[in-house]
This record gives sequence, structure tokens and C-alpha cells, in this order.
Amino acid sequence: MKRLFAVLCFLLLSPLALAQARSLPDFADLAEKQGPAVVNISTTQVQRGGQMMPFPFDENDPAFEFFKRFIPRGPGGGVPRDFENKSLGSGFIVSGDGYILTNAHVVDGADEVTVRLTDKREFKAKIVGADKRTDVALLKIDANGLPAVRLGDPASLRVGEWVVAIGSPFGFDNSVTAGIVSAKGRSLPQENYVPFIQTDVAINPGNSGGPLFNLRGEVVGINSQIYSRSGGYMGVSFAIPIDVAMEIQNQLRASGKVSRGRLGVVIQEVSKELAESLGMAKPMGAVVNAVEEGGPAQKGGVEPGDVILKLDGKPINASADLPRVVGATKPGTRSVVQVWRKGTVRDLTVVVGEMQDDKQATARPQRSGKAPEQAANRIGLVVSELSAEQKRELKMNAGLVIESVRGTAARADLKAGDILIALISKGATTELKTVDQFNKLLGQFEKGSNVTLLVRRGEMQTFVTIKNINGN
Repeated sequence: MKRLFAVLCFLLLSPLALAQARSLPDFADLAEKQGPAVVNISTTQVQRGGQMMPFPFDENDPAFEFFKRFIPRGPGGGVPRDFENKSLGSGFIVSGDGYILTNAHVVDGADEVTVRLTDKREFKAKIVGADKRTDVALLKIDANGLPAVRLGDPASLRVGEWVVAIGSPFGFDNSVTAGIVSAKGRSLPQENYVPFIQTDVAINPGNSGGPLFNLRGEVVGINSQIYSRSGGYMGVSFAIPIDVAMEIQNQLRASGKVSRGRLGVVIQEVSKELAESLGMAKPMGAVVNAVEEGGPAQKGGVEPGDVILKLDGKPINASADLPRVVGATKPGTRSVVQVWRKGTVRDLTVVVGEMQDDKQATARPQRSGKAPEQAANRIGLVVSELSAEQKRELKMNAGLVIESVRGTAARADLKAGDILIALISKGATTELKTVDQFNKLLGQFEKGSNVTLLVRRGEMQTFVTIKNINGN
């Protein structure tokens, strides 16, 4: 009876087991076909004279006097010693004549790059070019007839779709890991030019630069980095979309460098409170904090306080979208910038400039002298008017300097020394000139409402919203 029961259970459960087995993907064919196009990349960087090793002979040794004339010694009597830093990464062949894509950080600072294929052949690689902003590098080896990957369309990826990574984690060549697409279009800090693909594929040191495949065996991304508090894989990985990487590759192959468009604006995200202050129905776009003097945007009529909604018809849903769209625009292009200004939508024509090396603003306005102690205003700010000397130094016609921050304002990102330029309410922008004017404007707000201020800090401008202000 027990045996019969077991047979019946097997017959009943086996279709379910078979159905579950059919629903799970089989990565074996993909790994077999695409693996040969994935390469191991090892780099060597020589650090010269970085440390000292002891002189090989003691002063009492008879050979000391003879060899000290031929072996140079550094401070402390040691001998300068060169060290080699070695690192590992991955890459993949994009054309049969030896062009290989990888991450820029894999080959950064390398004196020598070696590419090893799955058939154990090794080649010295030339770095054709590297772009740190997108973390993409193009290598070239002297070989032909190589197996190359097929490229897919990252735009067609769906969240939840299976993806596969092949690479060399910890130097273990052609290791295969799999997972799903967790999210698309991710923005990461200091990474403004890449809409990353987020996955839960296991990525570890050595996987960097390797391909991310869809189940059709097409490369949809380059595995670039992980989010980790331990230094190892924690279930969150990021890949550079292959269309972004190939655009970089085309420029590197043509000229060895990457040219990007530039508007010359400082932007920030449009929050719900800021959208209300600007009279927008919902938060979207990138609000312009400041416009570079003489830059492309200023010449095209873009003003501080404008919200950029589209560039050449491409929607700017969030501020992180703008650097990507502008960066992908060829310098010299006449582009139509759609902006929200004072309750209306306008189209402006801007000739896109070319991005140069990053510049760091270091100046910060400092108030000379100290004003007498004052009572804080309705939002908890003690402010004073700019002196004639400060106006000359800051090249400003008006503005109020913050002496101290208290009360409601203490919850906002405001600091003593910040300059208040304007107050924004219901789409209208009012330049701040005097303390009395500022306090009267604040008196018009109902208790519990929000106040948005345009603030200058150093060479930067930003919008700050103070929420739920108190009554009089």
C-alpha cells in the first residue's frame, strides 16, 4: 500500500515538477556559445622606488666596500626597490579583428595590459582610449578571426528578466553567474552620464568589465560596480548599458577620446515643494540654479529659475536625465531647450558647447565684520543686507547674508554665510533687496505653508525649501 501511495504521489507531482523545471532557464548553451568571446584582463603598474629594502651586505662584511660603489643606497642606507601592482578584470571581444571592451578602472594607470583568451592564448593589449566618466575603455590586440559577441538592445530589457554575467571573479576565468534585472535607469552618486542597469547577478572583484547577457545571448551591458558595505557582493550590481558603451567605443576608436555636449548650467532636482512654488502641476525636469556667464545656455536665453523639461524633444523627467542627454549631444548642435518659466512653457534655441575638464569652484563669500545681534524672523533666520564692499566682491546688486539659522530654518540646508538671492512663490520670483522687504514677504504666507529661496553658497546656487513655517 505504501509503495502504491508513493507511485501515485510521483505521478501527481511529476507534471508540476516538470512544469517548474521548464520555467527555469537553462544557461548552458549560452555559456558554451558566448564564453569564448569573454577574456581575462591582467594589468601591471610599476611603482618605482616606493619602498626601501635593506642593503644586502653588513658594514663588517668584506664585500661591503666593493659592492657599495655599484648598488645605490637611499636615505637610511636602504636600497630603492621597484614594486609591481597587479590587478585582474574581464572584457569581451566586440569585433573579430581584436577590439575589446572593458571598464576604464580596470586599466587605469596600467603600464602593461595582458589579455588571455579561453584557448589560453595571451596577447599584449594596447589601450586605444578610456573614458572615466562612463568607466568604458577600448583595447586592441594583434589578432584576427576572433569570436565576437552579439549586441542587444538595453531599452528592450524588462525588470524581472533573467540576465547572465560571464567574467573572471578573483581570477577564476569564464565564471558564469545569473540573476534578474532589478531596475533600469539607475543614477549613482558622481555618475551622471550612465543610466545603470541594476541586477542581482553575483559580481565580485575580477568581474569588472565583463559582459551582461540577455537570454538570447546578446550583450546588454558591461558589469561595472557593486553596492557593498563589506567590499564583496551583497545582491546589488550595476552594469553600463551596451548602447552607451558602444557610443563611447565609436568615439574612442575614431579619435582616442570622447567629446561631450555642455550647456553651462548648474541644476538640481525639482521636489514636490519646489514644483508648488514654481506653479508646476507636478515635480519634473531639472531646475536651473545658475547659468555660466557667456556659456551656451546664457547665450540661448536660459535663466536661473527655469525648469528644463525637454532637450530636442527628449523628456527630462528628473535632473539626472539632463547630463546624459546633453552629454550625448554633439558639440555645435543647435538644440531646442523647452523650459518652464513663470507659469508658461517656452522653447529656446541653444548651440551646445563642448565639455572641458572638470573645474572646482573654491571661492566662498565671507562676511567681514559682525552685525549687531538681531531677532530671528518668522522662519528662524537672522539676515542682514550686503554691504557695498560685499556687493563688489560678489558681483551682486542685491541679496541678504545669513547671520545665523534657528527655528524652522534649522531643518533646512541653510548655513551662516549663505546669500539669499530671491524668494519664489506660485511661479513668481522676487529678488531680495532689504531685510524689511524679506520679512514683509514672509508675512504673506499662511501658517504651515512652504517657502522656497534661491541661495548662493560659494560659487554655487541652489533652491532651498523651508517646510511648514510658523505663524507670526
